[in-house]
Amino acid sequence: MKSLRFKIFIGLILILGTLSCSNHSVVNQTENQAFPHKMPDQKPDYPLSASMERMFDYPAPRSQDNELYTLFKYTRIEGFDYNGGDGTISRRDPSRPILVDGKYYMYYTKRHTLVPPIGASRAAEATDEIPSTDWDLCDIWYATSTDGFTWEEQGVSVKRPEKPKAGWRSVATPDILVWNGKYYLYYQAFSEASGIRGDWCPVSVSVADSPAGPWREGKSNVIPNGKKGEWDQDVIHDPNPIVFNGKIYLYYKGTYNKWIDKRDKYAVALGLAIAEDPLGPFEKSTLNPVLNSGHETCFFPFKDGVATLVIRDGNERETVQYSPDGVNFNIASVISLPPVAAAPYTPDAFTNSGDGRGFSWGVCHFVHQGEREKSYSIMARFDCDLSLDVNEPVFKGSNVWHKSDVYFKQGLGGLRAKREQASKLEN
Repeated sequence: MKSLRFKIFIGLILILGTLSCSNHSVVNQTENQAFPHKMPDQKPDYPLSASMERMFDYPAPRSQDNELYTLFKYTRIEGFDYNGGDGTISRRDPSRPILVDGKYYMYYTKRHTLVPPIGASRAAEATDEIPSTDWDLCDIWYATSTDGFTWEEQGVSVKRPEKPKAGWRSVATPDILVWNGKYYLYYQAFSEASGIRGDWCPVSVSVADSPAGPWREGKSNVIPNGKKGEWDQDVIHDPNPIVFNGKIYLYYKGTYNKWIDKRDKYAVALGLAIAEDPLGPFEKSTLNPVLNSGHETCFFPFKDGVATLVIRDGNERETVQYSPDGVNFNIASVISLPPVAAAPYTPDAFTNSGDGRGFSWGVCHFVHQGEREKSYSIMARFDCDLSLDVNEPVFKGSNVWHKSDVYFKQGLGGLRAKREQASKLEN
């Protein structure tokens, strides 16, 4: 009897030992699973590094297959005169183009002054004829085109009102909304020279029955600044409306942590205000800011959500981001040489289709043209593939190549002597 019990005991030990070895083999096999040579369609269910885990959070593991990844190509716009580049004429901050009766319309900030800007640091010296910055003493103009490459300037859309109305000093940075057969231009309305306290100004809106105008005053201070101590207490810039979920989603920029005596600690973020009528009232998102990075605003419907180009400033600059609800954004791709002040042609920006198709071209600006003391801005066209209806492999490449001169132009300047001296001390 004892012998039988002993044999059973030994048998159980052998069975358990075998199972243990088998389980250990499975564990080792899982832990040591190599990432496959063929790209998986979905994230593997075995342990990955943090970077490889994150790769499957993008719309596609490969950037070339990512509908929200693109390269950008640029073309000079034909049809605009800049007075020989003497700094007295500047065009910047275009609105998104809209197509009406076979003709594209865009609106933009135009400065035509007797002299070039003297600089924000000298704002106290600015007069009614001497601008402080490139966006001081400006009006909003518009131009039309049949192909998006050559444009014909038509005239003023919104002129600076008489003092003391908001915008008497300058009106700038417009964007367009089409709503119930009417046209609404949102823009910054300055009542002091830019640089006096920074760029403090409210957002105003003008209304027209035709894209060519005439434009009539709609409302001043349509998006109120935040309360004292809130991030957007001073600055609400770059109004950028789209229609989403049947409402007007108006995104804007705020510059904060910036004080008259502490200008170098600033931060930039983007907020959202929502309304059911173009004249408001606009209710700000309780989660504002909705983006921790960016400078100019560029939002557009995409699939059943909202996407955005995050162009400058912050840790997440030079990215395309996507949000299913228009509020909570995540990085969809990292991009190179994005257009500054990008204004894409997005036919469904105001249709509330619930199926945003993206875009393949738009307009933007380049600042600091000409000599330093004659600085001005120009507008340009960009092309890309952020469209669900376009398949252009040339825009899906992963590299942008430049001649060496492009890099050498980013020289050290006056810092070179300091670096040379530091190197000598090290030796």
